[in-house]
Amino acid sequence: MEIKELQRVVYASLLAALIAVGAYIAIPIPIVPVPIVLQNLFVLLAGLLLGSRWALATMGIYLLAGSMGLPVFSGGRGGLAHFLGPTGGYLIGFTVEAWLVGFISERFKGRLPGDITAVVIGTLMVYAFGVPWLKVVSGMEWSRAVLLGMAPFLIGDIIKAAAAILIVKALRPVVSRSMEAVSA
Repeated sequence: MEIKELQRVVYASLLAALIAVGAYIAIPIPIVPVPIVLQNLFVLLAGLLLGSRWALATMGIYLLAGSMGLPVFSGGRGGLAHFLGPTGGYLIGFTVEAWLVGFISERFKGRLPGDITAVVIGTLMVYAFGVPWLKVVSGMEWSRAVLLGMAPFLIGDIIKAAAAILIVKALRPVVSRSMEAVSA
């Protein structure tokens, strides 16, 4: 394995670990059983910093760890049952989000309008997978699934998307320089 490839594996692993840590940084919401967590902030950063391929690898590492029972999912839980439970669609949505954010950001070559477009579309993808899955698994009406599975999280997601843009603005040059240093 080349050094540059190894460095990307390390970055993907680091971001997978940060996604897991983000599951523990939780703000409870009284009206729903699922708190606001920072997982998706790190999913956004994986896409913006690593691009589509390595963001997808990041999610693969994270989901593999969780499926093996490691406590990396929200609430410090793990196991395959989470893919079949009410939050399973969100886990799949995170994977689509990571890849799509990376894909869009790559197309715009990391420029601000592309990054903003990427985080907005990526965030919407989480809901596109999460809310329907929540509805199916729980048997809720659409309005209730949206009310419980999306509405309480929108403000937090807007803040996390803005934070991702600001963080990537600071980190992208550092990551790029480290990749170039390895190539030289």
